[in-house]
Amino acid sequence: MSATEGEADGGRHLSIDAVRGFAVLGILLMNIVAMGLPSFAYILPTFAGGAEGADLWTWAANNVLVDGKMRALFTFLFGASAVLIAERAAAGRGLSPAQTHYRRMLWLAVFGLLHAVLFWYGDILVTYAVAGLVIFPFRKLSPRIQIAIGAAVLLALLGKNLWQAAELEGLRSAALAPGASPELVAAWREASSFVAPPPGAASAELAGFGGGFLDTVQARLGLLRMFYTYFLPWDAVPEAIGQMFIGMALFRTGFFTLRWSRRAYAAAIAFGYLVCVPLNAWLAWGMWRSGFDPLVLHELQVWQQVTRPFIALAHAAVLLLVVQAGWARWLVERLAAAGRMAFSNYLMSSIITAAVFGGWGLGLFGELSRSQLLWVVAGVWAFILAWSAPWLAQFRYGPFEWAWRSLVQWKPQPLLRAGPRAAAPAE
Repeated sequence: MSATEGEADGGRHLSIDAVRGFAVLGILLMNIVAMGLPSFAYILPTFAGGAEGADLWTWAANNVLVDGKMRALFTFLFGASAVLIAERAAAGRGLSPAQTHYRRMLWLAVFGLLHAVLFWYGDILVTYAVAGLVIFPFRKLSPRIQIAIGAAVLLALLGKNLWQAAELEGLRSAALAPGASPELVAAWREASSFVAPPPGAASAELAGFGGGFLDTVQARLGLLRMFYTYFLPWDAVPEAIGQMFIGMALFRTGFFTLRWSRRAYAAAIAFGYLVCVPLNAWLAWGMWRSGFDPLVLHELQVWQQVTRPFIALAHAAVLLLVVQAGWARWLVERLAAAGRMAFSNYLMSSIITAAVFGGWGLGLFGELSRSQLLWVVAGVWAFILAWSAPWLAQFRYGPFEWAWRSLVQWKPQPLLRAGPRAAAPAE
């Protein structure tokens, strides 16, 4: 049976699952930096983890090809799933589409808060839960209108961030000018904490995450306060809303279900790789040339928001063509299994890395360079690709998918498979 013929077996789409599995693996390439190093290493290479040799090339490759792109792809798929699950709920006899969706978002927020406090402060689930509340009423709009709304939200976010970058540059110039008032200098110090680490930040995190489990929770809570106060409402949620709108449109036009022509997929790949990747690389070169000046870094990273969705789509288009052609079938099926259990694999990645880096585990927080962290990524990838398919051979859902579904339905769902292996049911 060809990949296309098997696309919707058991209500699943092999192509969607494979792209989702690819995205959940790719997200770890960036998350691992803030999981294993003091938080500002994520945005400032010179802060921790190394910025020369292999570490510099690791940063550059991630910056150009991965940073924000895998998250964008994962978010597109979340928007697509909102439409897909609503359609299936409408065709069923259980909860209504609205009941299903809003219960899913409620419990997703609960899982996300627990995940953020206990294992990974950079959790994306709460962001998705909040953005999911916004997009659901618009799921039936035409794809063109959904794309227009999504693009408008992302452009508004870009404008806001460019304005903030200009304000920061102006404030620095004024604060460093001769005769600057103490109030102006204090204002700059406070504002600069968003683009440059405050004194003692690294040592505080090293002490916190190097301690026992409760010490790591306390350290995580300190980072969460800033994350939830500033980044989540003003950056993470608006970006997720815009990308989810686009994801809904992409699903409805058949991008994720192999209904685009090969020429259309090739065009997405060409624009992403031949136009956007070189532009991203030029911006990354500008960051390096500035000596990673925090304000230059911040402004150029803002401009990289323009290329982010197109590089994400190029990555997806390559994999979709592979699925469509029936190539690398073993790898595609392993990715699809990982994608069917994306919720469990996302959470398991955090649990594993928390044990690797926390003082209550292997205690490697701050001990590995940026390039050395890739060995941890490889280990987690191997685990995900190794356990997902065998688990689904015995069980209908991943463990956390089962818990989520059971809570939404407010009764335990069947977990064990009965009889010969069948395609996994939809999330």
